[in-house]
Amino acid sequence: MAPVDVPVRNRAVEGLRGYGLIVAMWVRSTMTYRTSFFLSTFGNAAITLLDFVAIWIMFSHVDALGGFTLPEIALLYGSSSASLGLADLLLGNTDRIGVRIRDGSLDTMLVRPVPVLAQVAADRFALRRLGRIGQGLAVLCWAVSELGVAWTAGKVLLVPVMVLAGAAIFGAVMVTGAAFQFVAGDAAEVQNSFTYGGNTMLQYPPTVFAKDLLRGVTFVVPLAFVNWLPALYVLGRPYPLGLPGWVAFVSPLVAVLVFVPASLAWRAGLRSYRSTGS
Repeated sequence: MAPVDVPVRNRAVEGLRGYGLIVAMWVRSTMTYRTSFFLSTFGNAAITLLDFVAIWIMFSHVDALGGFTLPEIALLYGSSSASLGLADLLLGNTDRIGVRIRDGSLDTMLVRPVPVLAQVAADRFALRRLGRIGQGLAVLCWAVSELGVAWTAGKVLLVPVMVLAGAAIFGAVMVTGAAFQFVAGDAAEVQNSFTYGGNTMLQYPPTVFAKDLLRGVTFVVPLAFVNWLPALYVLGRPYPLGLPGWVAFVSPLVAVLVFVPASLAWRAGLRSYRSTGS
């Protein structure tokens, strides 16, 4: 009898399905205590909003920062915060991979019929992180309503694309940081320096930073494509490095390009894992 060909499962589809099932389990668990969920979500939004309150207080003493007004900086703040919040919601738990490597709990994920990255990202899914996304979008909407720019179809479309592409870029950085922890053992703070630290940097205009730093976040770790380049196009301002205006629209392409080395780094790190021996 001829052997029966078994169709090869699409690992991406299986990963998304497994991710969705794990997320649904944690969401059901979270919504068992609805009051606690709403309070923690509100608290998460309030705490992250304090960053913008500090900027607001700063503008009670100055009219502009680096040549940018409060609504213009609010555009940077809101877009960056919403992007990081979305990436943190979907992939934020990847920074715990170092803990799993040390305590050996990663071993249990290796024997399950779901891609490890999907399990790591979805485990302990924190729905309360919607608070960061909500407050970021609220500030972004306020900024859009206050900006005195000539809105075109391209600029209107660029705002949501900027948020989604920015989330993908932050997500790629998170996956790369998680892969690095296979080598470093536990480098969650290194990963956070590029995500949360990068978010803080992107909340301020690029004109206040040195050009060497701008080159680094444009050509090495492309965080400038999260919101600086698209937002400057919306505002009608040139980028300090003199890049052409069309680069504002390549953030989705940059997100795809940075995910390629991130996924390769993750696969290499996972293959190098040798368990704890326990």
